[in-house]
Amino acid sequence: MKLHERYQKRTPSFFRRLRNIGIALAAASGAILAAPVVLPAALISIATYVAVAGTVATAVSQAVVEGKN
Repeated sequence: MKLHERYQKRTPSFFRRLRNIGIALAAASGAILAAPVVLPAALISIATYVAVAGTVATAVSQAVVEGKN
């Protein structure tokens, strides 16, 4: 199965929820990283890790498809 075919198939409900959570995490951390105020370095570091984790969770969750049993 090619990648573009995999992305067009139906995603199981658990992974749809996980994908949505990943999108929310990436968006929230992106807002923190783009804030026009000075924030503590620890918060910036955590937001960076959360952005990466959210992006990875979103991509992996989107690639999961319902299989034939």
